Amino acid sequence: MSDSLNAPEAPRSGAAEPVSSHVPGVSVRHSRAKGEPRFPDGPKADPAGSHFERRIRSFQPRRSRVTSGQADALQRLWPKWGLDIDGQGVIDLGELFGNDKPVVLEIGFGMGEATAQMAAGDPDINVLAVDVHTPGQGNLLNLAERNGLSNVRVGNGDAIILLREMLRPDALDGLRVYFPDPWPKKRHHKRRLIQPEFLSLAATRLKPGAIVHCATDWEPYAEQMLEVLAAHPDFENTQADGGFSPRPEFRPLTRFEGQGLDKGHVVNDLLFRRVPHQQQ
Repeated sequence: MSDSLNAPEAPRSGAAEPVSSHVPGVSVRHSRAKGEPRFPDGPKADPAGSHFERRIRSFQPRRSRVTSGQADALQRLWPKWGLDIDGQGVIDLGELFGNDKPVVLEIGFGMGEATAQMAAGDPDINVLAVDVHTPGQGNLLNLAERNGLSNVRVGNGDAIILLREMLRPDALDGLRVYFPDPWPKKRHHKRRLIQPEFLSLAATRLKPGAIVHCATDWEPYAEQMLEVLAAHPDFENTQADGGFSPRPEFRPLTRFEGQGLDKGHVVNDLLFRRVPHQQQ
């Protein structure tokens, strides 16, 4: 999800003339040789490559322009705060963040404004934010640096591979899925992220008591989320009436969400708790 507007591309004075400086807010297109990475020190185009099976995905990569500020953040900050999800080894979250504070995984953060606000509001929570949208990755890195958010790390790639291959059991203290692609056409419903199989995988990586927090402005998807979560044995609704939750104060109202509300969209939040592991 992205609610940003792309700035116009800067005029080029000559194809052979090197770019000596970036103008903030101006889109960047570099001339690259075939096979040359877009950001040599930044996120990889396809970190997992062909190491894993082909399957139906809940996301589709989007190609959009990267501003000079985003490109600069990707080059400078990715080695420090970025994580390519290649599935090649289990990561140590304490080492990744440099501390042992609780870690919440956020899947799909758009341009990162809400992620940055929540990280600033609760510095004792580490946020591992995962997306495949390069401009959003650069924007969130920018926001993290500008606001001194040492508790944010940006993951690039497939969150399923991260959960299945790269996280230890009980590694996470929470999971956030805000405004995922609703895949509204019936034939595409199988692409929706919140499915029983996904929840079973997530449950293995969530500590007992951890909260799964979903939000969507697509009411049919909200109803499906509620049905699937309520039926799953590893989760229980935090709402006594078994319904949707009021929007918690810690989840900020984003510009994208505000525009939807202005159009009459209904936003539903769901907060479910990971129940203790069943004794074998």
